[in-house]
Amino acid sequence: MEVHILEAPLDFGGMRHGSDMGPSAIRLAGLRSKLEDLGHKVILTRNSFNIEPQEFADVGTNPKAKYLGPIVRTCSSIADEVSSVVKGGGFPLLLGGDHSIVLGSLAGLDDVYRESGKRLGVLYVDAHGDFNTVDTTPTGNIHGECLAASAGYGLSDLVNLHHDGRKVNPENICFVGVRDLDPGEKKLMHEAGVTVFTMSDIDRHGFSAILKKVKLFFKTRCDVVHISFDMDALDPTLAPGTGVPVPGGLNYREGLMLMEEMCSLKMVKSMEIVEVNPILDVRNQTALMAVSLATRLLGEKLY
Repeated sequence: MEVHILEAPLDFGGMRHGSDMGPSAIRLAGLRSKLEDLGHKVILTRNSFNIEPQEFADVGTNPKAKYLGPIVRTCSSIADEVSSVVKGGGFPLLLGGDHSIVLGSLAGLDDVYRESGKRLGVLYVDAHGDFNTVDTTPTGNIHGECLAASAGYGLSDLVNLHHDGRKVNPENICFVGVRDLDPGEKKLMHEAGVTVFTMSDIDRHGFSAILKKVKLFFKTRCDVVHISFDMDALDPTLAPGTGVPVPGGLNYREGLMLMEEMCSLKMVKSMEIVEVNPILDVRNQTALMAVSLATRLLGEKLY
């Protein structure tokens, strides 16, 4: 497989900065060499999106959508790059940056799959919902509004990024690892019809049972799957290098098992790993885990 590693050090979507160094940390953790050892052809693109330094960026005038202009410009460029990679038969592997880059990745994927008539599904592995809008956000940070906008809800500048309309049917979105939702976004998620497997669901039913439900979800609804993996889905005792840690997350084995099972599904055609913040990390262990997650998805086996 031709894997295109797209480094997208966008750091405007969240409150705690430092995730712009995430792509470098993951690169230095050996991602490229490990993928090549699996037999993949790897093409590395380092920040071709002309992201301006955070200290010089325009925060904008809307306190409910901070850094709107820079985020829209960057994610539009990401969409173009993702679309080009997929049309060329490649596998886009995006490295964030904060989670607002999903606006670009899903816009680029929708650009291709809508034209070909394929149904896009999204596995959203995250402690949070990222399903706020300007009417519900408690912070104004766009990394908490990005998935709602991709599903057609919220500010028109975000909903219509790259091309008009929603980029994914919310009924084809499946969450795993959720444990921290704002009241407004929780209500909207119910209304939109997304599927959510919380950490309580995992504790109650067992992880293997949840995995079966996740795989059935995509087999019966979608033709292709995009994985959007926020490192805060993992428990912060294991992955401390992330900006919005929440106790009680997935353990390391569960994360790897999820990626192995999604690999076996043979439907995953793209992925992003976001919210690695080296400033908060310990001996780059969160970035090392990110590498392991990506390699398990792309074919690495224990035996």
